[in-house]
Amino acid sequence: MSDIIRLLPDNVANQIAAGEVIQRPASAVKELLENAIDAQATQIKLFLKDAGRTLVQVVDNGTGMSPTDARLAFERHATSKIRTTDDLFSLHTKGFRGEALASIAAIAQVELITSEEGQEIGTAITIEGNKIIDQYPIVTNKGTSIAVKNLFFNVPARRNFLKSDAVELRHVLDEFHRVVLAHPDIHFWLFHNDVEQFNLPPTSLRKRIVQVFGSRLNEQLVPVEEQTEVVNIQGFISKNSPKRNKSLQFFMVNHRFIKNRYLHHAVVSAFEGLLKEGEQPEYFLYLEIDPKHIDINIHPTKTEIKFDNDHTIYALLRSTVKHSLGQFQVLPTIDFSLDESQEVPYSYKDKEAKIPTYQVDRNFNPFKMEEKDVSSKRNNPPFSFASNRNAPQWEALYTGFPSKVNESLKEEVPLSSLIEVQTETKVQTILYFQKKYIITYLKDKVLFIHVSRAHQRILYERFYKSISQGGSISQSLLFPLEFEFSPVEILSLQSLTSSLNRAGFLLEIEQNKIRFTGLPPLVKESQVEEILRQLLEKAMEDIPQEELSQRESLAKNLAKSLAIKAGQSLSPEEQEQLVYDLFSCKETQVSPFGKKIYIEFPFNELENRF
Repeated sequence: MSDIIRLLPDNVANQIAAGEVIQRPASAVKELLENAIDAQATQIKLFLKDAGRTLVQVVDNGTGMSPTDARLAFERHATSKIRTTDDLFSLHTKGFRGEALASIAAIAQVELITSEEGQEIGTAITIEGNKIIDQYPIVTNKGTSIAVKNLFFNVPARRNFLKSDAVELRHVLDEFHRVVLAHPDIHFWLFHNDVEQFNLPPTSLRKRIVQVFGSRLNEQLVPVEEQTEVVNIQGFISKNSPKRNKSLQFFMVNHRFIKNRYLHHAVVSAFEGLLKEGEQPEYFLYLEIDPKHIDINIHPTKTEIKFDNDHTIYALLRSTVKHSLGQFQVLPTIDFSLDESQEVPYSYKDKEAKIPTYQVDRNFNPFKMEEKDVSSKRNNPPFSFASNRNAPQWEALYTGFPSKVNESLKEEVPLSSLIEVQTETKVQTILYFQKKYIITYLKDKVLFIHVSRAHQRILYERFYKSISQGGSISQSLLFPLEFEFSPVEILSLQSLTSSLNRAGFLLEIEQNKIRFTGLPPLVKESQVEEILRQLLEKAMEDIPQEELSQRESLAKNLAKSLAIKAGQSLSPEEQEQLVYDLFSCKETQVSPFGKKIYIEFPFNELENRF
């Protein structure tokens, strides 16, 4: 049998290594920014074109490289960070494997220009697919500029796996945020397609968070600080803005962003009792620990980490966060044990109480009731289920069902026969139970309808139709509404602009602000920000959506935001109109979120209970 094991060619081995380190443009951005920080740069500029597909360029004012170092930096496992294995447990730098530049050069066209301090002449190198095309001296400023062009140009299969520019840019911004939050003392710029997106001068940690994610967070941040012999903890947690995604959760260990479910659980457990099911806290936590107690050499991207005393760190982190929550009196925004029917609607907060008026009939004598009043009461007993309110509008709903009006109802009859007769007429509202359910009946069944879910179904079908057909009406605002969002959130909302316009929202986007000049008639001004927040949570989940599913998602979020909430009062006319609209929908049994809208209770089952 012939030998079948072969050594891989260098170009193939480099491309395989690149697949572990460089997965998309965001991976190249992370590695290049970290190299600039390791070079002790105080000013770093990031240039992007087409979300990094065409160009990723990082320019810094760091120490630069000599001609020999510049050429050697692109060799595999070439690094200035470590010499022995002991150095792996005393790391204070970002990179140390010596794989980043070699991996990038294997799958892109790279141009490097660098110069050391005090040198008049620098070095320029051009590389394609790990092959050095040219190297020549050049006059340049101190520092390094490295441009990565046409990522995956020689691996078309990998390039085809890249997502849309909007998705790839969001990944790039995620990596950019992690780096700039870890180093608030460095001046960062980001340009995309020659447009400045970020200009972040050196500042404090709190101000850096506000620079990146907007001023809305400033009042929500609660400081966290604790110093122990094991670990030093500092940072901020957000007290009043829980979300259902993890977009604002940052752990930094020795100024390096990491992902750690164990530590995340410590923070979540500290928030116990303050969050509803499914909500996530927002936090920016920085841990300083002796490098000999951690191992970051467990993943090529260095975002995972191991601690030799993780139980101690878990307990310290949990108690520190819990202490801050108590110290700054962070309490639940909602009393979950309170009946929602007791809540005062927000729209009534500025209204004054009105003194009730009354009228007295001075000629009224209860002992001299006219005969017609007595007969009237007999014909309309207090517990009668009969009601003809808005009767004509129901007839179209129940075509096909036998409809008989029994004239005997005009006479006093037993309650059991009354129910038997009335079940063959038409549906009427019997009761609005606990301001949450409508109890009504049809033929031989009693229906228990969940009001909020029924309204969600009605609104969903209306919004979905208007979004799909683009025929929604918009009501102009006398004074436009403005909201401020972070660049990442603006990017996500831009993809929803056309659908929002079709739904009746007239809006303009300028840098980090959104201005609304018109709203659908069903939407109140006070509801707009909450609607946007819910849309953002869905958009930030990074699930690719086609136009059809995007319309569906938007219609669902609008329906959920605007639907009637439990505890809201409804007049009898509104109750009947809700039932009428529900049974006019294409789907009547389940809400847009797959939950049951109503349950049926046959009369014969009721009889069996007695």
